[in-house]
Amino acid sequence: MALRRGFKAEAKRLALEVREEMGIGVFAPLDPYALAELYGIEVHDLSHPSLPRDAVRHFTGPAAASFSGALVSVGRGAVIIENHVHETNRRRSTIAHEMAHVLLEHDFGVLLNDGERCRSSSSDLELEAAELSGELLLPCDAARTAAFRGWTDTSVARYFRISRSMARWRLNTTAARRIARCTKAKWREPVPANVC
Repeated sequence: MALRRGFKAEAKRLALEVREEMGIGVFAPLDPYALAELYGIEVHDLSHPSLPRDAVRHFTGPAAASFSGALVSVGRGAVIIENHVHETNRRRSTIAHEMAHVLLEHDFGVLLNDGERCRSSSSDLELEAAELSGELLLPCDAARTAAFRGWTDTSVARYFRISRSMARWRLNTTAARRIARCTKAKWREPVPANVC
């Protein structure tokens, strides 16, 4: 399944608008928790006392990998519930993904995120949320700048506070490394004497 035509450009514009609204540049790490706060979305983790203890034990123990987070409709608003036993960069990605659903105004009741996709959402909406969350966490222009600087997946992940797999995906899906490699190759080519 593919994104609808023009969506990547739309996501890029929306992510830049959000970053501007937050007062951060394209090459700055984005704090998804601050984004949720800006939009009035509360974030709770599984340690919240109102959650059933057996369910919490299950999703923080043997089934921890099966639950990353959920976007839950509450009245006219929403809250995000995240799995606090996951490592920080995975949690940041989960919050960004759920906020992408909010920013894109996707219809939802409860969207459960297992780290790969939301389970109660259409695959089209999931692709859109994945693309926008990636653009929020590592914008296309930032990925290209990092590629031109020769940054590794690890250095990109560390700087933008994302996982190495997210860094690799964004560097590949934005064609950042290919563009940097081709451009650098052109710079190395000798200029013919009759040009200039």
